[in-house]
Amino acid sequence: MAGAQTTPDTADTDPVTQDHKPQSRYGDDRLREECGVFGVFGAADAAALTALGLHALQHRGQEAAGIVTYDGAQFHSDRRLGLVGDNFNKQSVIQRLKGTMAVGHNRYSTTGDTILRNVQPLFADLDTGGFAIAHNGNLTNALELRRSLISSGAICQSTSDTEVILHLLSRSDKRSIVERFVDAICQIDGAYALVALTNDMLIGARDPVGIRPLVIGKHKGAYILASETCALDIVGAEFVREVENGEMVVITKNGIESHRPFPKRQPRPCIFEYIYFARPDSIIDGKSVYDVRKQLGVQLAKESPAEVDLIVPIPDSGVPAAIGFSQQANVPFELGIIRNHYVGRTFIEPEQRIRKLGVKLKHSANAGIIRGKRLVLIDDSVVRGTTSKKIVQLMYEAGAREVHMRIASPPITHPDFYGIDTPDKEDLLAANHDLESMRKFMGAASLAFLSVDGVYCAVGHEGRNSQNPQFTDHCFTGDYPTRLADQTGSKGPRQLSLLAEVV
Repeated sequence: MAGAQTTPDTADTDPVTQDHKPQSRYGDDRLREECGVFGVFGAADAAALTALGLHALQHRGQEAAGIVTYDGAQFHSDRRLGLVGDNFNKQSVIQRLKGTMAVGHNRYSTTGDTILRNVQPLFADLDTGGFAIAHNGNLTNALELRRSLISSGAICQSTSDTEVILHLLSRSDKRSIVERFVDAICQIDGAYALVALTNDMLIGARDPVGIRPLVIGKHKGAYILASETCALDIVGAEFVREVENGEMVVITKNGIESHRPFPKRQPRPCIFEYIYFARPDSIIDGKSVYDVRKQLGVQLAKESPAEVDLIVPIPDSGVPAAIGFSQQANVPFELGIIRNHYVGRTFIEPEQRIRKLGVKLKHSANAGIIRGKRLVLIDDSVVRGTTSKKIVQLMYEAGAREVHMRIASPPITHPDFYGIDTPDKEDLLAANHDLESMRKFMGAASLAFLSVDGVYCAVGHEGRNSQNPQFTDHCFTGDYPTRLADQTGSKGPRQLSLLAEVV
């Protein structure tokens, strides 16, 4: 029996009742995570390892999680809305996911609604056998392909861009699944790190410039694919190497094979992995993410010093940069803001007076530290600026004498179409205001952003090579490294995915 066996409590239900979208998608004024992928080949406890790996990758997506396994005769699937720890923490759940091969996925939806039919890994029965796929990233020609597929008779079961890949696989005239996979990925544009499972192989692939990350590990003879090295660490796996840009790896009982279906190009990984998305204990291209974030603070202190008494991070993502800024400026680092870790995105706000508390639900001023002091607030990025404004006000209300803002990345002036969920351009603060008007909006005594060259220096380069950029940095520069077939004007992936539903 080749079909995927889905547990009863995860059967797809009415999209309306399964819709968990927050009231305001950008209400907390942060960049949203992408997704996390994990795959195992040749481990007796493949499902348990995958659940652990997804737990380590939880920061990359908190809306849903899923695991598909293969036991030599049948595929087993369990896909659920919510956190990994809430859904895959019972032995009974893991025991139902039998097999030595598995793929898993954490989801934050940049394309398609938050409903169970969009939760990955997606599974299909092809004439070559069962096929499960998990995707981190965003395809920039998914709508174009979807229109073509539907016009030729395809029936789409989800609003996820990943489903397009399944249709391309099923319609390929190539003979082997490897050839079909190559045929499919050669038709898609955008950013992707893919992990796929068949009845005898695990496949991993990165887009031609390597925007989204993917690494290879080994655990007691089993091969592992994961979005970040922190997922290897949690299962005790040895890091082998990164999947290179434009590379496809095929893992079978005979070992690992490397395929190069694309012409060779210089890698351009997403710079936001270093700035914000990757976990601080991960290693990217041989560099500690934590160390890079400290260096972002060092560069920021060099470029934009301030005469202050304290360096205060906006927790948690501003902490490493604030440490680096403090060390470079030789000014004390203090936790002037305390974050409440127990307020989630589903916090119920039943009354207007509770909603008006705003940022105080998540952040509290450490008044005894900041009263009467001149301080610099350090954050990793600014999207709409609304949270920055509230925190500056919070500091003044707690008795700060001066509040300066320093941002450890350049101004975000362009939306992302590669898996980071950003607002439309008209909602990006830096796209519509100059530095002085942003400062006035926030109410800060001064405001400065790290330069683009400063970011590159922090990662170990002398600066940005404008003729041949080393990273995908379009949010700062407008330099998109791929074709954007689906985008028109300032519309982002979220808006376009809604169009895809009615094509």
